[in-house]
Amino acid sequence: MQTLENVFEDVESRDINLYAALDIGSNSFHLVIARVVAGSLQTVQKIKHKVRLAEGLNEKNILSDEAMERGLSTLQSMADSMQGLEPSHVRIVATHTLRKARNAKVFLSKARKVFPYPIEIISGPEEARLIYMGIAHTTQTEGKRLIVDIGGGSTEFAVGEDLLPAVCKSVQMGCVSYQQRYFENGVITKKAFQSAITSARQEIELVVGNLKRFTWETNIGASGTIRSICAVLTTQAQSENDVAITKAGLNDLMQACCDIGDANNLDLPGLTDDRKQVFAAGLSILIAVFRSLNLEKMEVSSAALREGVLYEAHDTGVNSNIRERTAQSLATRYDVDTRFAKKVWATSIKLYEHAADAWKINTLDLRHLLAWSALLHEVGLQINSRGVQRHSSYIIEQTDLPGFNQEQQKLLATLVRYHRKKIKLAELPTFVNYSEAVVLKLLILLRLGIVLNINRQENQLPEFGVEIVEQKIILSFPENWFDLSPLLLADLQQENRYIEATGMSIKIK
Repeated sequence: MQTLENVFEDVESRDINLYAALDIGSNSFHLVIARVVAGSLQTVQKIKHKVRLAEGLNEKNILSDEAMERGLSTLQSMADSMQGLEPSHVRIVATHTLRKARNAKVFLSKARKVFPYPIEIISGPEEARLIYMGIAHTTQTEGKRLIVDIGGGSTEFAVGEDLLPAVCKSVQMGCVSYQQRYFENGVITKKAFQSAITSARQEIELVVGNLKRFTWETNIGASGTIRSICAVLTTQAQSENDVAITKAGLNDLMQACCDIGDANNLDLPGLTDDRKQVFAAGLSILIAVFRSLNLEKMEVSSAALREGVLYEAHDTGVNSNIRERTAQSLATRYDVDTRFAKKVWATSIKLYEHAADAWKINTLDLRHLLAWSALLHEVGLQINSRGVQRHSSYIIEQTDLPGFNQEQQKLLATLVRYHRKKIKLAELPTFVNYSEAVVLKLLILLRLGIVLNINRQENQLPEFGVEIVEQKIILSFPENWFDLSPLLLADLQQENRYIEATGMSIKIK
């Protein structure tokens, strides 16, 4: 008789790769861990903590110490559930509250001491895109779809088909911020509802105009607010499956909330205790969305931002394709000399490959960011050739860049800003996930890639050798080659004078 100790001996074992995504939201922190089964993701663990980070944000956008401590304590406990995961299989994203908090860097610096993974602050449109991706990967719907997600501090919209969103928008309004503004102390009145609905419709007026340029067949809602509304309507209907949210159902819920009058007493069947305080606020925003977009009903998805993050963490090619489309869009819009940009890219990457190990910058993230900065460093040329570095930096900093988080976008803008002329160390911004030493090394590789191609003539640059000795870049060229290119030699000598401010240098052999 077989014993329990050897019961699985005849079963073929296989590698199990675990992936994790953590959504640091304004209302809740959501962690999902999944394994890859036959090429698809299968959820093995979900953890949710109500943190109400947005409640700690004051009128000056300073996040309170108490809110920070709630967040840090939650991250510390979640770190225990994530032990042993490959760092490359983990992605952590933060949304509205940390986007808005002026002291977000303080929180992120403290988080690094208790949490072993880097935290990315993503833009609103990027959040909308990832929400769309999460729903698109997990929902079977035909044709084009509208996605709506009401969070604690912001509301996201996206319209698209299959895995490709056509438009992604974010508005700074959410159930926590609206609860504080219109339903303070849990008091619920008809007047408060009308004020909140009117305000929400005003907030989304521009987005609605943009969305109405598109058509779609299906409306899908996601995340806590919409799911809690669906749960109440489903319980009322005594249905085993989620029912669709309808305009009539929303109006009935609004009347029920007004009849009760106090958030603490919202004992609606299907409503959990942790959603009571923000239920009326979230409901008012969804009513505004229905009215402004003339919606009759909305299906509800169990997937959201964290699933979108998870699928991109699993399929790295998806994120690369998104960044490619972003770069192509900018190149087309600003008429970039793509042939020259590719030459700068090739040279910068050649330099990087020689320096990566010696300078301890050998990560896929840094390699990609150097490559994108090389390809996009001249987007500002269309504005004016004078001060092109400032124009390019402004465009990259202010444009929505799908596929990049806020700090990556900021680093791209910084590299492009100082790709020529003097390097003003005092003006360099600080980063949470990138040290100043790393930023300077990437910057020097970019600058050198540009200088070596400054002539712009195809095949002008010969094969050259690269050697990295501590802080020195040694370049070796064919004998007497500079006799024919004295200007390039002068440019390299000038570049050496520029980068000496960083403690690095160039040597020509």
